[in-house]
Amino acid sequence: MTELAAAKAALKTQAVETPSWAYGNSGTRFKVFAQAGVPRDPREKLQDAAKVHEFTGVAPTVALHIPWDRVEDYAALAKFAEEHGVKLGAINSNTFQDDDYRLGSICHPDAAVRRKAVDHLLECVDIMDATGSKDLKLWFADGTNYPGQDDIRARQDRLAEGLAEVYERLGEGQRMLLEYKFFEPAFYTTDVPDWGTAYAHCLKLGPKAQVVVDTGHHAPGTNIEFIVATLLREGKLGGFDFNSRFYADDDLMVGAADPFQLFRIMYEVVRGGGFTPEVAFMLDQCHNIEAKIPAIIRSVMNVQEATAKALLVDREALAAAQASGDVLEANAVLMDAYNTDVRPLLREVREEMGLDPEPLKAYKASGWAERIAAERVGGQQAGWGA
Repeated sequence: MTELAAAKAALKTQAVETPSWAYGNSGTRFKVFAQAGVPRDPREKLQDAAKVHEFTGVAPTVALHIPWDRVEDYAALAKFAEEHGVKLGAINSNTFQDDDYRLGSICHPDAAVRRKAVDHLLECVDIMDATGSKDLKLWFADGTNYPGQDDIRARQDRLAEGLAEVYERLGEGQRMLLEYKFFEPAFYTTDVPDWGTAYAHCLKLGPKAQVVVDTGHHAPGTNIEFIVATLLREGKLGGFDFNSRFYADDDLMVGAADPFQLFRIMYEVVRGGGFTPEVAFMLDQCHNIEAKIPAIIRSVMNVQEATAKALLVDREALAAAQASGDVLEANAVLMDAYNTDVRPLLREVREEMGLDPEPLKAYKASGWAERIAAERVGGQQAGWGA
C-alpha cells in the first residue's frame, strides 16, 4: 500500500466525538447569546449532531453532559440516537454549578458536599450502563482563591478518596478520563492543574483511569505535543478535548488559533500509535457568535486536515535526518507535510465514502438550518445550565 493509500484508509476510520452542549446557546460570563433553531432538549441536540455526522462521515458519537442532558429513560435516548445514525459517547459530569460547590466538590472540606459530588459521579456511571457509554469524563473546578484558604495536601487526599470510590464502580469496558486545567475558576490553587497531577492520580487508580488533554487548558508556551508524546509512551492518554485558545480557555473552533500546533499534536498521536479507538478525539467548544452546526462541521474538518498532514509525514526521511543530526532537514520534512494542501485528498476520501466532498456547502444546501429555525419555536432553548 502506498503512503497516500495508507493515509486515505486511515482517514476513513477516523472518529471525532461532538459535544451535546456545543449545539446549545453559549456565550461569555457576561452574556449567553441565543440563536434561532437551537435545540430545546437532548433529542434535538442529537438530531443536530446526526447532521454533522451525515455530512462529515466521521462524527459518529455524541458526548452528554449531566445534568444538562438528563432524561428519564437513557436507554430510550440511546435508541433515539441510533435511529438517527449516531451513538452516545462520553458521559461528562458536572460538579461546578451548584451553590454547594462554592468551595469545591470532590475536594470540599465538608464531607456532606463531597458525598453529594461522588454520588453524582456514581449516577453518571449508572447512565453509562444504560447508554452503553464507555467513558466517564471528569473535570473539577475545585481549588482555592487565597493562601491558607484550605489544606492543599488534604484536598489531594480527598480527591484521591473520591476518585477511588468511583473507579471501583466502573464496569467491564468502562474507563475514567481525568481532565486537568491550570486555572479558572480557582485562581490560587487548582486541585487538578496539570497533566502530571492527573497522571499521578490515574497511575495510582489503575488501568481504567487515563488522562484527557484539553488543548485549551495550558499556560501560554506549553508544549502540548510533548505532553501527548509522554502520556502515549506511558499508556495513559485517554483522549482529547479539542479546541483553540488565544489567551486562556477560549474554547474556540479547533485549529482556528494555531493550526500548526494541532498538526504537531496529531503527528505525535500518529507517531506514538495513538490513532486508535482507545484515544478519544472529542470536541469541547463554545460557539458563541457563529452558527452551531456549521462551526462544528468546520472543527471536524480541521481535525481531519491536521490528521491528514500528520499521516503524510515522511517518517523514514525524518528518522534519517534526526539520526544524522541534520536539524534543518528534519524540520523541513515536518514543514513539507504541514504545507501540503490536503483538501483535494480529503475530498477524494469523502467521495469514496459516498459523501459530498464539500461538507459545509452540502449542509447549507440541505435546508436543515431553515427547517429547525421554523420548527423549534417556543419552549426553553438549551444552553449553559440546561
